[in-house]
Amino acid sequence: MKRLITTIIALVAFLTFAFFHEQKISTQAAKTPTVGILQLMTHPALDSIHKGIIAGLKENGYVVGKNLKIDYQNAQGDQSNLKSMSDRFANEKVNVMVGIATPSAQSLAHVTTKTPIVMGAISDPVGSGLVKSLTNPSNNGNITGTQHIEPVAQQVKLIKKLMPNLKTIGGIYTSSDDSSTAEFEEFKQLAQKAGIEVKTYTITSTNDIDQVAATMAHEVQAVYVPTDNTVASGIQALLKNTNAAKIPVFASVATMVKSGAVATYSVSQYDIGRLTGKLVAQILKGKKPNQMPIQHVTQGDYAFNLSQAQRFGINIPQDLIKQAEKKGVIYK
Repeated sequence: MKRLITTIIALVAFLTFAFFHEQKISTQAAKTPTVGILQLMTHPALDSIHKGIIAGLKENGYVVGKNLKIDYQNAQGDQSNLKSMSDRFANEKVNVMVGIATPSAQSLAHVTTKTPIVMGAISDPVGSGLVKSLTNPSNNGNITGTQHIEPVAQQVKLIKKLMPNLKTIGGIYTSSDDSSTAEFEEFKQLAQKAGIEVKTYTITSTNDIDQVAATMAHEVQAVYVPTDNTVASGIQALLKNTNAAKIPVFASVATMVKSGAVATYSVSQYDIGRLTGKLVAQILKGKKPNQMPIQHVTQGDYAFNLSQAQRFGINIPQDLIKQAEKKGVIYK
């Protein structure tokens, strides 16, 4: 009888421990915050921002699989996907939503005015209607984030230095993309002031790039690509035509230089992502989006593709190469 009583007591103790241990695990799981990341499409620049966000979160105490859950969704450029994925985050009641690229952030803003939204690398947060002010982003009080500001004046200066006799340059961008349109207009004004004629070429989708590029390559001496997700995702179609016509391409971001553009002076997409991740971490720790001004990365770096420069007979000064080797990137 004593042995039976002892066994029963031990069994009850074990079951009690197991119950409370399971409850503890369930409670911890319930407390683990979830961040929903919505990315417009797959291409190197946006992928780099995504990686930077994860790194920024980790640097600020949030590690995926340890004390953080990530619900990552990629719309692959499809507007209907953006809507359904945004709805998914709202239904799941994620703690913070992150939109990588303007259409993603706009889609998230349409599904909630309460859940915190962090913009990831948005070129024109005010013009796109996401916030009312960069210093006081108070639309519904739930949106903040990072702005992608490229040093366009430095890019024009670099192009002029590498091609001092340049007379005509073409710019290609997506007509429906407000951010790339605004960036191109800034480039156009600065290039014209520098004595360069700028011709405009627009596309509506990646399907247009090949035909538009074929026309453009025979009408200009060089090509400039602003920060444009559609052109970036179809840049090989552009380069096929420009390389054949022996026309160099200058880009606004380093990932396009890796793909085959000659050069740029740009901010790091990865660093923008890290800064975005930092803002997400601050919100998870209790800070309110309406208390957080829009931030941006200020320091740019050179990126050069030496084989492409050689293809077009472009000489890159050694002082610029040394700067890129020290803090920037060289593709050979």
